[in-house]
Amino acid sequence: MSNEHEPRKPREQYRLRTRLIHGSFATGRWDYDHHVVPPQSSSTTFRLKSVHRGVQGFVEFGSPQAQRAPIYIYDRLDEPSRSMLEENLAAAEGGEMGVTFSTGMAAISAAICALVSSGHQIVAHRVLYGSTHSLLTNWLPRFGVRTEFCDLTNPECIAGAATRDCRVVYFETPVNPTMELIDMAAVRKVVDQLNASRPEPEQIRIVVDNTFATPYCQRPLEFGVDLVVHSLTKDIGGFGTDMGGAVIGSNRFYNLLMLYRKDFGGVLSPKNAWPILVYGLPTLATRMVNQQKGAMMVANFLLKQPKVARVVYPGLPNFPQAELARRQMVGYDGKFAPGSLLYFELKSCNGSGAMAGERFVDFVAEHAYTITLAVSLGQIKTLIENPFSMTHATVPEEDKIKSGLQPGGIRLSLGLEDWQDIIADLEAALAVV
Repeated sequence: MSNEHEPRKPREQYRLRTRLIHGSFATGRWDYDHHVVPPQSSSTTFRLKSVHRGVQGFVEFGSPQAQRAPIYIYDRLDEPSRSMLEENLAAAEGGEMGVTFSTGMAAISAAICALVSSGHQIVAHRVLYGSTHSLLTNWLPRFGVRTEFCDLTNPECIAGAATRDCRVVYFETPVNPTMELIDMAAVRKVVDQLNASRPEPEQIRIVVDNTFATPYCQRPLEFGVDLVVHSLTKDIGGFGTDMGGAVIGSNRFYNLLMLYRKDFGGVLSPKNAWPILVYGLPTLATRMVNQQKGAMMVANFLLKQPKVARVVYPGLPNFPQAELARRQMVGYDGKFAPGSLLYFELKSCNGSGAMAGERFVDFVAEHAYTITLAVSLGQIKTLIENPFSMTHATVPEEDKIKSGLQPGGIRLSLGLEDWQDIIADLEAALAVV
């Protein structure tokens, strides 16, 4: 295609915040010259000029060559709107490639299942999003894949937990919902030590869920992680209107992920990819700057409340892993970027933390204007939930308590409302606990 619109200097030399807005406007994914906004593809199948071209498209599917200049055949294989989003997501995370899926869980499933087979082991952090925990404990064991959970805030636990059959170390950072951080560089060091005596097919891969931080706040590939997964439904999508997931990493995994997506079918539709490409990713930096400001204000307010037992937010000076937070959670501009989510615990009401949490959240649901009781996170609206009884309900109660998840714990995802109004609604709810 023509490159008459290429910038004078390589686009890689522009700051990421600018590139998230303009993307790959000279993309090899699609030739469009007059659209300021990339058009949306709405065709499930594509016309081929010859049988030879069709054969070539199937042969090249999922290869690095196809990644650069694909022959489009059928939506489930590849198509231009989704491909452009993948190109821009890879740039945002500093990866070589991205593959998108219908949901975040579809992306997590693909990243893990592309790396393990029957008889293999996964080592995972003791606290995970409820559906991820269910995938590892309810479904993968049916296919002969077992998971050993340990406390990855101490990365040395990997050496004791991993068997010769281990193929994946999996975790979130920050952890959902406790906001613990995992030292990714330290995990890489331990895994490298284990891999030193393993042939290439038996190497352990590190997979990190970066949904809470987003690539604006941290980029795990910079710390040696092999694959990054995202729920695009959250902050990257940003508006709570479209579901999606992504896996980002090096080209060596591209073929596996594309073949998995083709055969298991969890493909992101172009109609869902397009809003994330046009509205979500380009506004990520602007939204995160403002959401972080609100999170810091709210965290400092909650710290001073007598009915609040504990506040956990990476931006607070008393955050237990403050040094690690400042080392890992860094924005594109090099500044500390602690994110837009916080977790706090209420003191017991009539001897019950669960009662305190339920009273507080129910009051918010009925009376608050700026805070919405809803699962999910990373939207322009502030969302609240009680993880113990809601998003992490599938995790056994004893495991939740052991991992530090309390019945009175509250997860708050800051949106773009005025922080003074959010604090006023929280103050009113605290008054009834």
